[in-house]
Amino acid sequence: MFAHLQNAARTLFLAATLPLTVAGCVTTDAAGLDGRQLAGAAHYAAIASEKSRVDAIDVSVVDPRFLRQVVVYRTREPPGTIVVDPHNRLLYLVEEGGKAVRYGVGVGRAGLEFTGTANIQLKREWPHWTPTVAMIAREPKRYARWARGMEGGEGNPLGARALYLFKGGRDTRYRIHGTTEPQSIGKAVSSGCIRMMNQDIIDLYGRVPLHTKVVVL
Repeated sequence: MFAHLQNAARTLFLAATLPLTVAGCVTTDAAGLDGRQLAGAAHYAAIASEKSRVDAIDVSVVDPRFLRQVVVYRTREPPGTIVVDPHNRLLYLVEEGGKAVRYGVGVGRAGLEFTGTANIQLKREWPHWTPTVAMIAREPKRYARWARGMEGGEGNPLGARALYLFKGGRDTRYRIHGTTEPQSIGKAVSSGCIRMMNQDIIDLYGRVPLHTKVVVL
């Protein structure tokens, strides 16, 4: 009987301490993450269903304001519109009720050259990429070998998806695309237009149809 009581007491002790042990593990694993980073970490897990590799992103090294999140956003633009704020390195997908899905972006030189309204005329998964003549002239060692273009894949600068903007039926040469360099999000980089983390451009790509209105501030 005494042995039975000892075993029962030991079981109750373990049951009482188990939640503390589990909670301790969670706290340790989440050290250094604020609430938005912790909530958004699942958005940036590796994606195994893509034809090319999409690695997980360590959100602890990303400024929390550049992580995907729903925010209050007042605008006269109708729901479904994309609003790009290149100077603050943010992109908004307008939703009902005065809200928007907000994404962090990186801005290239071309991303500061276009302002106004356009529409998404083309959408491409793992798009083909060709550097511009100016890019090749500026950095021939880096870009000359790709003068005929690069097939889509994990090393392609356009990343997992690209949205091509047209105005009045003409290509603006302005792109919203992915990147394999998440450290460039929130920064001005030497080339490209508007770049997003691959997980974010995949998410945005799935939300917007062709002919979506895009406003670049």
